[in-house]
Amino acid sequence: ILKYTAPVWKKIDQFKSENKKILFEGAQGILLDVDHGTYPYVTSSNPSTGGISTGLGIPQSKINQVYGIFKAYVTRVGEGPFPTELNDIDGQKIRDLGKEYGATTGRPRRCGWFDLVAANYSILTNGITDLVITKLDILDSFEKIKVCIGYKYNSKEVKHMSRVLHDLDKVKPIFKTFPGWKEDTSQIRSFSKLPINALDYLKFISDFLDIPISIVSVGPKRNQLVF
Repeated sequence: ILKYTAPVWKKIDQFKSENKKILFEGAQGILLDVDHGTYPYVTSSNPSTGGISTGLGIPQSKINQVYGIFKAYVTRVGEGPFPTELNDIDGQKIRDLGKEYGATTGRPRRCGWFDLVAANYSILTNGITDLVITKLDILDSFEKIKVCIGYKYNSKEVKHMSRVLHDLDKVKPIFKTFPGWKEDTSQIRSFSKLPINALDYLKFISDFLDIPISIVSVGPKRNQLVF
């Protein structure tokens, strides 16, 4: 395979000079980052955008756009604090509908409502410019849908995760409740044709985070992406 190898930074710089589009894809999320995550419940690397510089030698100034990919709800694998976790019928329903089980081990993922405090932390630490909201269709059958807009900690309201990053097991989520849309979205291909309650839900997330939503997925197939 030696003929396929080259210094990565040099090759990328060449592509850049040729005006080619380059996509860096990261796995996992900011809360598993060894430096900025919920230590010790982290991985051993930087899955943040900072990992592009440390792993590839590419300065952040060379990056034009950062897409932050979020599910329409939240999941976590393994141990660690999870403020919006649902240990009830709603959590199980999300898990089953979303097939939130490990692909190799079959281990059930922990599920909860969308956490805007955590999302905002991810945006600030990663420099996210565009939101991608996946698996919106998993929420199609819910009567009510909740979003965490803040935490209660020591009788005070907290809006920034960095203040409580290592005390997340002691916070209580503050929820805003939305009416569900109770419609099948899996066949929709135009953003404006999404149910009004789904649009309200997405608009609230976008406005709260002050970041535009560029893509929404309503199913696992490529043609189920709504731009």
